[in-house]
Amino acid sequence: MFKERLNMANKLQVIIENSGLKKSEGDSLLEKFGNYEQIAEEWETKAKAIVVTDASQTTEIAMAKVARKKFSDLRIELEKSRKSMKEQSLRKSQAIDAVARFLASLISPIEEHLKLQENFVKIEGEKKLERLRIEAELVAEKERLELEEKERKEKERIRLENIRLKNEADAREKKMAEEQKKALKEKEKADAKLKAEQEANEKKQADLKAKAEADRIKSEGLAKIEKEKADKKIADEKAKTEDAKLEQERVQKLLDEQIECPFCHKKFNKK
Repeated sequence: MFKERLNMANKLQVIIENSGLKKSEGDSLLEKFGNYEQIAEEWETKAKAIVVTDASQTTEIAMAKVARKKFSDLRIELEKSRKSMKEQSLRKSQAIDAVARFLASLISPIEEHLKLQENFVKIEGEKKLERLRIEAELVAEKERLELEEKERKEKERIRLENIRLKNEADAREKKMAEEQKKALKEKEKADAKLKAEQEANEKKQADLKAKAEADRIKSEGLAKIEKEKADKKIADEKAKTEDAKLEQERVQKLLDEQIECPFCHKKFNKK
């Protein structure tokens, strides 16, 4: 540890010597900022010894806060000194900057370490919140994927259901078309049978009508013949009657024309 401090002191002295400043100015810088180095050396081990691993370490957290505030004030004081001394000259300013950078490189890690210890609860809370955020994102992503999978399965189910319904509809349409075709054939067959029956019936009716007409004509012909015979017979009988009448009339006329003999009472024709 003594060797490390010696090296650190030598390094600060080397920085001042390499600045090109006068010895008095270098000594002034070393005197001005040497105490910062001493404080950093003293607190380096102390600061690193403050390690917070649990929220219950309130003492360590408080110590880290106090120490961090001390080093924060020290860093601010150093910055003020740097700005004040830098105004003296450019070369001195460069030396001051180099010294300040060096000392800041010693102070900042300690301050950062103490800050981490001081803000352990806050940092752990932030980590916890980050973990919770990541976990929530993972849960949300899982739910999103599950929802997508559910939606995909539902879409697939609907697609398959639509295919099934379409197949059933096609089958019904095909069956209906076949039944309609069969019914049409049966209707055509029935119509053909009915037409044939109607034609046969019409032919039968026509035949019956023709036969009846023939029978009528035949009957009328026979009746006519019979009538003609009867008329002829009547006519003949009438003619005979007429002839008999005429003969009777002729005889009567002859009788009427006879002259009765008054003596013998015989009748004689006038001619």
